[in-house]
Amino acid sequence: MNDRIIQTSRLYQLIDLETFILLAMLGLIAFLFYRFFLRTVSEERHRNLKGHFRNLGNYFLLLSFSYGLFFLASQITDVDLVRRVTPYLALICFFAGSVFLVKCSRLLVLQYMFLGSMRAGVPLLLVNIFSLVLSILIGFWAVNVILGVQLTPLLATSAAFSIILGLALQDTLGNLFAGISLQIDKTFEIGDWIEIQNGLVKIVGQVKELSWRSTLLVGLSDEMITMPNKLVAQCQVSNYSPEHQPILRSQIYKFPFLSEFEKAKDILEQAASQISEVRGIPAPFAYIQEMNDYGVTIKLIYYIDNYGKQFTVGDKVAARALALLEQNKIQFSKPTINIQTTTV
Repeated sequence: MNDRIIQTSRLYQLIDLETFILLAMLGLIAFLFYRFFLRTVSEERHRNLKGHFRNLGNYFLLLSFSYGLFFLASQITDVDLVRRVTPYLALICFFAGSVFLVKCSRLLVLQYMFLGSMRAGVPLLLVNIFSLVLSILIGFWAVNVILGVQLTPLLATSAAFSIILGLALQDTLGNLFAGISLQIDKTFEIGDWIEIQNGLVKIVGQVKELSWRSTLLVGLSDEMITMPNKLVAQCQVSNYSPEHQPILRSQIYKFPFLSEFEKAKDILEQAASQISEVRGIPAPFAYIQEMNDYGVTIKLIYYIDNYGKQFTVGDKVAARALALLEQNKIQFSKPTINIQTTTV
């Protein structure tokens, strides 16, 4: 291989035993980070990380095999065929090492994000951007050092093209940077139930993924909702899944004046406390909300942890409350229809 095309001397200096050991130590640091700092993560995350480590192990085997071939070939200098093949083996080894470096660094960033978020998952947006930027930097550096190509004049002449490309990708870049800001600000995380208020339109769903372009939600009826990141960043977002903060829900019951109000309140509180999905602390409580000509309105308030199960829990609470009220012979108001006739 001609040295005017590839700087073989520089390439051989990069691929030495010290570089191989440093890459191996980086992989070991990633594994030790997992063993000592992420032992308490969920089973789903353990499977996720184990899959990443299996992938990383395969690349390390490829790196070791290619480095071994290069090392053996570099020791044989009296065979012309081996001498011609050695630069190609060096390129393969360099490529395998670069991929291993990116994969290992990506895994460390992913584990760091897992450490800071102990819930359902982590959006891969920032991890993908980090991997892309690191890959581009390694590629530019390799072109400069190994091929000897100066990229500075080339970048200067492509400024006009970059401006045109930026204008063409304005919406895409807007969604990308909006997604980055949402992730950095931690407005929501994977698994959170959020409400997006866009004017008069209200969209409710559980965050499934945060990608380059959009935020993917799963609605209350299991429908898939795709929202552009730029639109989400501009709207009012309410998060109903903050850690250690229960979700308040309420139900209204109406009783005639002849009912025993205090007993009815006790029964409603008892009905809510018998449902396993209702939190015991804060405890459910009921109070008289309104009195009018038709009777008394009692409001039952209770707390739950899962926003997505609010309707199922509400159905259980209502069914249990009505059963206890009938069992204790407490009268409650039933819907009535008043029909008025007009004589012409």
